[in-house]
Amino acid sequence: MSRSRRPDFFIVGAPKCGTTAMAKYLSDHPQIFMPAAKELHYFGSDLDHRRRRPTTAEYLSAFDSAGGARRVGEASVGYLYSRRAPREILEFSPTADILIMLRDPLEMIQSQHAQELYMGQEDIADLGDALAAEADRAEGRSLPEGATAPYLLRYAWLARYADHVERYLAAFGRDRVHITLFDEFRSDTARAYADVVRFLGCDEGFIPAFPVVNPRKGARSRTIQRVVRDPPQIIRTAARRLLPLRWRVRSRTALYRLNTRAADGTPMGDALRAQLRAEFASETRRLAHLIGRDLSAWSPRAVERRA
Repeated sequence: MSRSRRPDFFIVGAPKCGTTAMAKYLSDHPQIFMPAAKELHYFGSDLDHRRRRPTTAEYLSAFDSAGGARRVGEASVGYLYSRRAPREILEFSPTADILIMLRDPLEMIQSQHAQELYMGQEDIADLGDALAAEADRAEGRSLPEGATAPYLLRYAWLARYADHVERYLAAFGRDRVHITLFDEFRSDTARAYADVVRFLGCDEGFIPAFPVVNPRKGARSRTIQRVVRDPPQIIRTAARRLLPLRWRVRSRTALYRLNTRAADGTPMGDALRAQLRAEFASETRRLAHLIGRDLSAWSPRAVERRA
């Protein structure tokens, strides 16, 4: 068994809510260790991941370099949507803390759809059509060939945060769950970062550079993107034999970067925006009550922002 440190805090989601940036900024802190590999997805055994999960030894190897760090963390956005992950994490790390990042549901839906198109996981370019396919996709139909995480294509379900957040509050207690709203993170990154560092019990005096991380992007070649995402079995087997998990993830990340171009978002149509605002109104009220935060900016009467 590896002698690696075990993670003692987890960034569990939601997608496209700043988790990649937060993980990067936390990794810059001298008292905090975050592995280079994000999205390890060791927990959440009930999620439909169609790529091999790491073994315990492989997972722990990602923390080989943690050394004497005060806090050791891991970030996988799928954990938020797993019914089993909260208990699995508790059994693995009984004193763990949880970080959750949330965003205006409409902004998250639009950004997540663009991300899945970029990754080659989504084959429906129109967001309205992709949302209409959600019921079929929940039953395993209308899925793109080779989709490795079909649940990430259920955009409205991903954005219905309340049930997912409630599971973590119930499992860990409110004192061990810190929630960051993306609007606050975007408008005052230093303050939101300091709040997280304080929650983790680390030195608030260290301020990272806060570079832009994970902007909206497109693929230069969708064919290359599909191969990188889901390589032939012979390449996958050879890589597992020759490279540890962290180097496999780094190699895949580098290939994605080489195949990336900047991309502008397509504005959501007014009709679809109004429909979704109405559909999410009660969900937003429930979430606001659950987490004790003002989410009026997400309401149908709020001034609409471009995603």
